[in-house]
Formats: sequence, structure tokens, C-alpha cells
Amino acid sequence: MRRDRLTAAEDQGARAGLAAALDAGEAILAADGSALDAVEAAVRVLEDDPHFNAGRGSVFTFEGTIEMDAAIMDGATRDAGAVTSVTTARNPVSLARAVMEKSPHVILSRGGADRFSLEQGLEQATPDWFATPERRRQLDELKARESGWYDVDMKYGTVGAVAVDRAGHVATATSTGGLTGKRWGRIGDTPVIGAGTYADDRACAISCTGAGEFFIRAAVAHEICARVRIGNEDPQAASAAVMAEVKALGGVGGLIHVAPDGSGGWSFTTPALYRGRSSSDGARIVAIYGDEA
Repeated sequence: MRRDRLTAAEDQGARAGLAAALDAGEAILAADGSALDAVEAAVRVLEDDPHFNAGRGSVFTFEGTIEMDAAIMDGATRDAGAVTSVTTARNPVSLARAVMEKSPHVILSRGGADRFSLEQGLEQATPDWFATPERRRQLDELKARESGWYDVDMKYGTVGAVAVDRAGHVATATSTGGLTGKRWGRIGDTPVIGAGTYADDRACAISCTGAGEFFIRAAVAHEICARVRIGNEDPQAASAAVMAEVKALGGVGGLIHVAPDGSGGWSFTTPALYRGRSSSDGARIVAIYGDEA
């Protein structure tokens, strides 16, 4: 996502989507709602926006299907829910929350997760809803190159949200279509609690995007929280240190974080990261490229 690679329409569309997600989460928090409700609402907006790789606009697998992952976690209780390779839930993040609240499990996968979605009465969608011409073009381009296992350029990443409410509770939610051209039921870091998604009121809330295999190996989200909770590190410093470890392993990506005291930010090793932040004092940031404030 360099300036010379995104068109003006893509740039504007992504910024509008980020602003809409901030609006959704901010409205809940301003009304004394919970951080958990806020992150779900924000991620649902991004899942419905085809500019992002989650829900509608998810990338295609090598076989030409769409398989989505999502997770959500409550920092107050450390309850968590996740789904992998789901195909019919319009908003996978809401399915992940249903797993957390309506089942005795943490992770459900594939056909079982789809059946659970139906049983819970969640809104369903057909393959045509999720698919977009741009994502199909990306798959065709990948196959024509014959350059590797999947989209090694990592251009189209995960969406996520972190929030802290007036009670000082943090929460996180993450959702993705995965990698263009992924095969064999590949699962990345998004639904792996402690890798791509983690929240703990004793530390902070984290949502990650990037080369999932490396984020899993480094247990990125939990590692940051452990550094904050046990090592008394600042979340920003801890995030930068763990992202440096990911880079040393050969991975790229980024993350967003927020602490119970309201401090928050991001850390990334890529040229750009779709990102935004809204706070109770009225300050707001929406940015894409690395050289933006």
C-alpha cells in the first residue's frame, strides 16, 4: 500500500471506511456502552465495506472460494470467541462473539461454525455478497505469476478494532479473509487467541495484521500483554519490541493497541497501515501511509 500503488478512489474509500468504523465505535462508547460492543460494531462496518479484506471484499482462496476468520475478546473477563474458514455469516465478528457467549467453546471451524451461525439466527449471505471483481482479479493475477504459495506482497490485510470504555475495560476484535491464494484450509493468526487477538484489563488490548505464520510463532498479542503486565513496559514500547522480533523472524505486518488508561496507538513494519483513532476529548486521526502523523 504505497502512495504510487493505491488509486485516489482506493485511498478515499479506505479513509471513509475507517472514519465510519470510528463513528460506530465512538457512538457506543459515548453512550456509556461497553468496549466489547464498540469493537464489534466497528469491525462490522469494516466487514461490510469492500475496500477491506474481511466479510464483503474478502480475498479468494486458490480454489476460488471465500473462507473467513474472526475473533473477539473481552479484557475484563478474558472470555474469547473465534471462528475459522466460515463461509455464510455476513459478519464473522458477530459469529465469533456468539461462540464466546452462546457456546462452551473458544474456536469453531468450517461447516460446524456455519451451522452454529444458522442455529444462532445470525444474518447470512451468499457467496455473491462477499465476492468482488477486484478480489477475483487479484487471484487471477496471482495464478498468472506462479510465484509462490500465496500473495507474498501482503497487500490486503486484516481489519480489527481495540477500545477502552469508561469503566476502564478493554476489548479487541479482528476479522479477515486471509491471504489471496491460500490453500489446504490455511488458518492465520486472526482467530488464534494470543497470536493475532488478545485483551487483558491488566495490560492492554491488541489486534494484529500481517504475515500470520510469524505472528503465531511469536505469540505477538499475548507477548505484548505479558511485557506490559509482568515487565511493566509501556504498550507502545512493548509493541515495537515484539514487532521487531517478528521482523527478525522474516515476517511483516502491524498492530493496534489500547490500554485501560486510554493510551493507544499502533506499530507496523510495512510502508503503510490502514489505521484510525478516536478519543473522548474529540481528537481523531485517520491515516494510511507511514509518513502520516
